[in-house]
Amino acid sequence: MHAERHVRLFRNGRNQALRIPREFELPGDEAIIRKEGDRLIVEPVRRRSLLAILATLKPLDEEFPDIDDFPPLNDVNL
Repeated sequence: MHAERHVRLFRNGRNQALRIPREFELPGDEAIIRKEGDRLIVEPVRRRSLLAILATLKPLDEEFPDIDDFPPLNDVNL
């Protein structure tokens, strides 16, 4: 079932705008808009998870030092 509402378009400076009724509110404060034919599609910006961001990184080519090569740490008194 698709919910529909008739809304009016208005001008906000040089931009055309519309008020989004409460039942159609999107989460967050950013959205993506695209045009498909005569339709405008508005979608919330989805925050990428840390795992998704890490999956896009290239593997490191450098070798890490062996931890046994470091001298022992001194105790720290706080």
